[in-house]
Amino acid sequence: MSSQEPILIARDVTKSFALADGGVFTVLDKINLAIYPNEVVALLGKSGSGKSTLLRILAGLIPPSTGEVISSGKPVRGPNPDVAMVFQSYALLPWLTVLENVEIGLEALGLPTAERHKRALRAIDRVGLDGFESAYPRELSGGMKQRVGIARALVVGPKVLFMDEPFSALDVLTAENLRGEIAELWEQGNFPAKSILLVTHNIEEAVFLADRVIVLGNNPGHIRGEVVIDIPRYRERNTPRFKALVDHIYAVMTNPELVVRDLPPTTKPDLRTSAQPRILPLPSATAGGISGLLELINERGGREDLPMLASQLQLDADDLTPITDAAVLLGFARVSGGDIELTPVGAAFSEADIQTSKEIFRRQVLENVPMMNTIVQTLRVKRNGAMRGEFFLDLLDEHFPAEEARRQFQTLVDWGRYAELFDYNAPEDLLRLPEPEGSRFEG
Repeated sequence: MSSQEPILIARDVTKSFALADGGVFTVLDKINLAIYPNEVVALLGKSGSGKSTLLRILAGLIPPSTGEVISSGKPVRGPNPDVAMVFQSYALLPWLTVLENVEIGLEALGLPTAERHKRALRAIDRVGLDGFESAYPRELSGGMKQRVGIARALVVGPKVLFMDEPFSALDVLTAENLRGEIAELWEQGNFPAKSILLVTHNIEEAVFLADRVIVLGNNPGHIRGEVVIDIPRYRERNTPRFKALVDHIYAVMTNPELVVRDLPPTTKPDLRTSAQPRILPLPSATAGGISGLLELINERGGREDLPMLASQLQLDADDLTPITDAAVLLGFARVSGGDIELTPVGAAFSEADIQTSKEIFRRQVLENVPMMNTIVQTLRVKRNGAMRGEFFLDLLDEHFPAEEARRQFQTLVDWGRYAELFDYNAPEDLLRLPEPEGSRFEG
């Protein structure tokens, strides 16, 4: 931790949104965070942990519901002049050239034309786009477009550069190349920003780039703690320490009860005051994805190292974690110390024929997903065994924002169809008990 004064501070930041029933959905709960000069900090958490929301609050793009943000010693009451942001999408204006896109921020500062050109050209050269000043976005590859976005953010000389999953829209090789170049620019000691705050769901990316990794929990988003990356730069991924840190963070991400090492006492979340959802959200995983993961693990002896599995499948944490979470929720697997292991029922499911596997899935989903029971029981009491999906979506809307409610409904439909608990006619938005075998699900 730096002995200098922090550039940016979040104090007890909470963010909530109103629900249709008059209640509130809490996205972030009592976030306390400080960004110091000369450090790269990564915010790492599952989807839904509020990473991007926190970034936008720190940038002054949206206000917190409670708490405050302090930047350079002053409360943030609007767009934060100390930060510039690189987005996941390139956000370039297609009718402007590379040079003109980079100059946009400087125009807002009222700089003379000659000074704008000079600074923009220097930023373009710094990100490796020298010679493309007059090109339009349509002429550029994805990696080149993101370089323009980085140059546009750096040219204004921000105190903190915000990067919101900046490499996630790129192919694997381009993303890896751009990460390396950002690391090299930082290590040269003349980076145009004093600090970097990186939002990512890629654990290796966080360990490769960051000095500190802030681990967020969800439901609602809160800081579970931080992991200090004590590896000298330039970092090699095949070193034992790098692999150990990646394994530890994987274990933390897949086990909400695991204590995060390097956790200062003052940053432990007060779980007793955290608002808890009235319906436990389901991981965004299909029945087919769960089945495929279990079969793969079973073929490998019933136990597998999660970081190694993610690397072999070319998946990052945001892709693999929902599937592992779903397997654990349904009682098919256990996760411990960065490893995933099949339970006896998970092994039986992965080895069974298709009809038996559906029966096992049906039993597990009814035992572990209360909302699925609500749907099935509602269909049973209807004379025609049918109900519009809108009815159940309205129930979910009382507990989740509209987009999340829709995602939860889609997951329930996918699992219910696979388990043959009900059919769903999407054009009519109608759920119906299977005919003529609906009675076999009694009891």
